[in-house]
Amino acid sequence: MVRIGKVEIKSPLALAPMAGVTDLAFRTVCRELGAGYTCTEMVSAKALCYQDKKTRQLLKLGEGEHPAAVQIFGSDPVCMAEGAALAAEYSGADVLDINMGCPVGKIVSGGDGSALMKDPEKAARIVEAVMRAVSLPVTVKTRRGWDKGSVNVVEFARTLEQAGASAVCVHARTRSQMYSGSADWDSIAEVKKALSIPVVANGDVFSPEDAPRILKRTGADMVMIGRGSFGNPWIFQQAEAALAGLPIPALPPLARRCDTAVRQIELAVRDKGEKIAILEARRHFAWYLKGVPYAGYYKTEIMKMTGMEELYRIAEGIRRELR
Repeated sequence: MVRIGKVEIKSPLALAPMAGVTDLAFRTVCRELGAGYTCTEMVSAKALCYQDKKTRQLLKLGEGEHPAAVQIFGSDPVCMAEGAALAAEYSGADVLDINMGCPVGKIVSGGDGSALMKDPEKAARIVEAVMRAVSLPVTVKTRRGWDKGSVNVVEFARTLEQAGASAVCVHARTRSQMYSGSADWDSIAEVKKALSIPVVANGDVFSPEDAPRILKRTGADMVMIGRGSFGNPWIFQQAEAALAGLPIPALPPLARRCDTAVRQIELAVRDKGEKIAILEARRHFAWYLKGVPYAGYYKTEIMKMTGMEELYRIAEGIRRELR
């Protein structure tokens, strides 16, 4: 069990917050299959301050989705404090997470996300301001550094802990790496040695066996799985077995995986409406077919679907013709 502030998390397996991916529907499926801790997609503090309704929708947690975090991003301490208070109020989350790791150009160009690693003092002021605004534990997700010439995650994490952060999650790549190359798990181990608060390890967890491997290598308290869960929420169930030293269960047959994909999309339709959910579902459904032989035709069909009738027709074809 891991304790973040006063919040107890029974499982060391967390689902990473990912924009456009970890919506309520996908988080629901992942939790059912073993994710013990989930987090919303990152939400703009500025958009919350402007009372943007679409942004508020991203904060909705599922029934019984606890413990869970809500994640905000931004770089103005005053706005971040206000946004954090609104995010906590709207979501009912247990933890408030600050994104200081997103590498995407449009985020860092505004001084947000991983750009804050270049200004540790400002990062600390943001943590302090957010802590004053909410009664929840405040955590930070960050990276190894801006680039290989400025790997400062140990010093940066120490600064965050001194500012009052209750836990730190480290994606073990630099911003300049984006999602390429290899994650440097040893940098997470260095952070763990330097801090007294919980450390969450993230980066290159693509197989169930990677979960015990990264925890052993880094000494981290939890492992956060991101891209390894795309189209494969069973990775949590499998990683749970790997951590317990039990035989790793095989993936369900394709027909059952297809049923899960359809259910995920049905949940999204219920939450967002058919038009938006189906557009977003195109890549989600295609991910479920990754590595499936002869699935090219159906992937093409998926990318053209516009409604639930097409979804059901495609799903039936997959169940009938593919294995």
